[in-house]
Amino acid sequence: MHRIWPLPAEPVDDPALADLYAHPEHGHSEHDEPDAAPFVRVNFVSSADGAVSVDGLSEGLGTPGDKRVFGLLRELAQVVLVGAGTARAEGYRGARRPVRGTDTPPPIAVVTGSADLDPGLGLFTDTRTPTIVLTTAGAPQERRDRLTAAGADVAVLDDLGPAALLAELRRRGLRRVLCEGGPSLHGALIAAGAVDELCLTVSPLLAGGAAGRIAVGPGGSAAQSMTLASALHDEGALLLRYRR
Repeated sequence: MHRIWPLPAEPVDDPALADLYAHPEHGHSEHDEPDAAPFVRVNFVSSADGAVSVDGLSEGLGTPGDKRVFGLLRELAQVVLVGAGTARAEGYRGARRPVRGTDTPPPIAVVTGSADLDPGLGLFTDTRTPTIVLTTAGAPQERRDRLTAAGADVAVLDDLGPAALLAELRRRGLRRVLCEGGPSLHGALIAAGAVDELCLTVSPLLAGGAAGRIAVGPGGSAAQSMTLASALHDEGALLLRYRR
């Protein structure tokens, strides 16, 4: 893996990679306040022609460098935020690596309006840290009760808009948020102006087909200017990091 921006271009070992992806609050006291707004980092992989998946899964787009960064981003996060559809499709389970500086992996926080999650999923049966289920009172009580019985930490919110989701995570002291999708959740965060950083791996693959984009949402402009913070090259893949 080589850094190609910022210059000079040079190889990137594990410590250098961790420094590159360190959260911006390091060394900035204003971000150390307990009620500071969460920093939202989004991580996606896409093909060179813009597809978010191959045969319905992102796994077919992964590269060794992408997997390396994926694991690091989880180590640096305090919580992994994901939509229920992505969690089901990708077969999510609990995070494995501890958050840096701790001995506990970050919780997975699943967003679901219906609470329609199988208690037998790895999210609940194969995790060291209880999965947080973010839902509303509109979800059937029996579903919420089943998830609680399976060990989930069920949070009932007024709504599942980005403001409510991030407020709940902040209330729990989870201010370094890593969103891993899906595209609808990413689109909602963009529309709310809540994306602080996008980590995007561009895989050297042309996928074709009818795969969607990394973000979808309602009509209207939600354009948000971003600055290229770093670019890495690894076996034909580009690992790009854009910051607000």
